[in-house]
Amino acid sequence: MTAFSVAVFVGSLRKGSFNRKIAHALAGLAADELKLEIVEIGDLPLYNPDLDEDTPPAAWSAFRDKVRGFDAVLFVTPEYNRSVPAALKNALDVGSRPYGKSVWSGKPGAVVSVSPGALGAFGANHHLRQSLVFLDVPTLQQPEAYIGEVGSLLGEDGELAKPETAKFLSAFLARFADWIARNRRQ
Repeated sequence: MTAFSVAVFVGSLRKGSFNRKIAHALAGLAADELKLEIVEIGDLPLYNPDLDEDTPPAAWSAFRDKVRGFDAVLFVTPEYNRSVPAALKNALDVGSRPYGKSVWSGKPGAVVSVSPGALGAFGANHHLRQSLVFLDVPTLQQPEAYIGEVGSLLGEDGELAKPETAKFLSAFLARFADWIARNRRQ
C-alpha cells in the first residue's frame, strides 16, 4: 500500500510549544500508511485580497503549491480565546484563495487540540471544524482528539511519557488513515 502524505499544521508558534511536541509524537507514531510532514505557517503574510490580484507574495504561492501536493491535512492546535490562533486562521485563508482555487477542497482532514488545561482546547477544536466545513475538508468525526493536561503527558525530553497516550494517538492515526482512504479524491 502506498503511504498517504499528510500536511500537519501546528497552530502554536511558541518555541517550546506543546502542540509541536504532540505533532512530532504523532509523526513518530504514524504507521506505514501515513507520512506526516509539518508545514510551517508562521511566516505567511496576513491575507489581503488586494495582494492576490497581480502577483501574490512568494510565501503564499509556495505555501499553496506545497499544500496542494498532500493527500490529507491534520491540524494540531491550541485554544486562544475559545478559537484557533491567528496564524492558523491566516493559513486557512491564504490556502482558500483565490476563490475557486482552494488548496483545501476535498482533502480529508482531522483535528487534534492540545491544552495544558483540562478541557483539551475543546472550543478551538470545534471552531476550527466550522471553517473546515466551509473549506470542503471532510473531517474525521471519531475518535475526537482533545489532549488536555498535556504537560503531564510529556516527559522532560518532550516525548510521550504515558503508554496510554501513545495507544490513543496510534488508534486515532489508524482511524485517520482509514478516513483518508475512504474520502480522498483521486
